[in-house]
Amino acid sequence: MSHIDARTVPVDETSRARLAEGGLDYRIVSGDALDDFLRSSARGFLGEEPTDAEIAAERELFEQTRRAIAVYDPTAAQPYPVATEASWVMSLAIPGGRMPMWAISDVTVSATHRRRGIARAMLEGELRAARDAGLAIAGLTVSEATIYGRYGFAPAAPASEITVDTRRAGWGATDPAVRVLFVEREQVAADLEELHERTFAERPGDVRAWTNRWRQRAGLVEGVDKPRQIRGVRAIDESGALVGAMAFRVNDGESFSSHVLEISHLVAATPDAHAALWRFAITYDLVSTVRADLQATDDPLPWLVADPRGVTLRPHDHGWLRILDVPAALRARSLSGAFGVRLRVTDPIGLADGAWTVAQMGADGVRVEPLADGERAEVTLDIGALSAAYLGSVRLETLQAAGRVAGDPEKIAALSDALRVRTAPRLSIWY
Repeated sequence: MSHIDARTVPVDETSRARLAEGGLDYRIVSGDALDDFLRSSARGFLGEEPTDAEIAAERELFEQTRRAIAVYDPTAAQPYPVATEASWVMSLAIPGGRMPMWAISDVTVSATHRRRGIARAMLEGELRAARDAGLAIAGLTVSEATIYGRYGFAPAAPASEITVDTRRAGWGATDPAVRVLFVEREQVAADLEELHERTFAERPGDVRAWTNRWRQRAGLVEGVDKPRQIRGVRAIDESGALVGAMAFRVNDGESFSSHVLEISHLVAATPDAHAALWRFAITYDLVSTVRADLQATDDPLPWLVADPRGVTLRPHDHGWLRILDVPAALRARSLSGAFGVRLRVTDPIGLADGAWTVAQMGADGVRVEPLADGERAEVTLDIGALSAAYLGSVRLETLQAAGRVAGDPEKIAALSDALRVRTAPRLSIWY
């Protein structure tokens, strides 16, 4: 895992100069300037004006790990930045291990400063800064899916929103041995953190989180809506060991006997714990609907209930990735089988294009070497397509049918098979 401190990574000079030509000041902010940065970010995401307590909590997070980029217009009436962006280094689970990822968040541009090239300068600047710092991949979660493809990002770690009609679904024959117990909100926050840290690397696409993310799920930080509605449970096995945890709230429904149970986070270290927590939710008194987002697309819940037609899984994009260094990214993850492919990758902003021979013929791992002079690529694809397929959530043949991959069909299939995974990628949090 990389020990890069994002706060020490300098601002990208190409983007700084580009924005300076338009009279804008592009810089890293810290200290008291973070307060206005956070106010501007909240406004950009249509949030309320943050309280002093909310600002203090977020500011602490930035002062510990995060790099804040702001764009200022000296002619603006308010002292707030007109655009914001945050970044830090996270651990990303990939097939066969983990790798450091440049995480990007808090991307906003004021409604008064649209169409001035600010977002492009910020995002391209972040990607250049991350590449120059030695990171092979960047990631983000998106509110608007049409923005980021132009910068080489692509959805790579999907999730499912699960809705259960409890009266139709019922519960099946599985009888988990795990016990489910109510706990205080402080405890469920600690349990979620412990279990996530223990298990996130088992699912490609998930990331290491931070303490305040779990305290937020438990309603223990400023700004959480109706925190006293949040309840928590833990799952323990026959030896008393912690194997699962869930934070949830019960909202009003159509009647007193038809409430809606909303799961804000569920994490299980064993299949038995997963089944026990879902049985607890589905059989909860006076509840007719259970909802949970950011679940795995291959979640076994439909096979656990009596009537699978009572369970609806709606897959959607969630974790987006952008490869910055193709050889480093391919060497970092495990690939399946013996294969050899001459690969060409194109990049709309020129960060990661090139051509390589990618091969794995034995136990020595993946070999990625520049294509020799005169050799022609057998497979060509754009950086977004490779980023989408990197964790195995989409096959290259699918992207070929969409016009994103071209070349020898047998070689496309060979590389696609090499990228396949046993467990569907999933990102379980927002960042």
